[in-house]
Amino acid sequence: MKVFIVLAAVAALANAQFKCPNKDGQYPDDQQCDKFYECVDGVATTKLCPDGLVFDPTIRKINKCDQPFNVDCGDRTELQPAKPTTQCPRRNGFFAHPDASVCNIFYNCIEGEAIEVKCTAGLHFDEYSGTCVWPDSAGRQGCLVQERKTKDGFECPKEPEKDRQGQQVAHPKFPHPTDCQRFYVCLNGVEPRDLGCQVGEVYNEELEKCDAPENVRGCEDWYKDSEDGAPTPKSRS
Repeated sequence: MKVFIVLAAVAALANAQFKCPNKDGQYPDDQQCDKFYECVDGVATTKLCPDGLVFDPTIRKINKCDQPFNVDCGDRTELQPAKPTTQCPRRNGFFAHPDASVCNIFYNCIEGEAIEVKCTAGLHFDEYSGTCVWPDSAGRQGCLVQERKTKDGFECPKEPEKDRQGQQVAHPKFPHPTDCQRFYVCLNGVEPRDLGCQVGEVYNEELEKCDAPENVRGCEDWYKDSEDGAPTPKSRS
């Protein structure tokens, strides 16, 4: 009973120290970024954002708690004690993989439950923006360089592919050296994928899409000797 009385007294003192403006609403604490006051009829109630989120007085919605990278806390540098779980430093938020060398995987923590997320090929997770960005923008050190090859050994060219206007191609395509039906795509220019056209078509390097065999030089006879439409074992001419 004594403990309850003491806690109640502390809470009452904290509320008493904040004077509500004339208008009802939610107002930030001047020192703690995840703490705010809800004023109703001139009476302040102290509240906290869920662990990992911070209070943004500029949000017009009722729920004004948001991710830290979206909020300018200014001088409100203090935070409530963290409530970590196995993979979540705080119960809510986006957090880098605990192994600093794994730069392309991060965790989306929702009330202490971690959801593993993998960045799009070639990107690294940036804690300051909560998004996946190009490695140069993330500026992370010691990232593990993963071998990027298809099963048949294809690697994306190190030099970026450019179009006729000199612009870098986001996901360049390349023909298979011997199989007219297959081709490669380099996601973000770095992550190779082995893909294929549907039966009856071949890859047209000039148009960068699947096309009829008669339109692709060297692949005109790709399906010629087939009875069921499947290609017969032969090499690209």
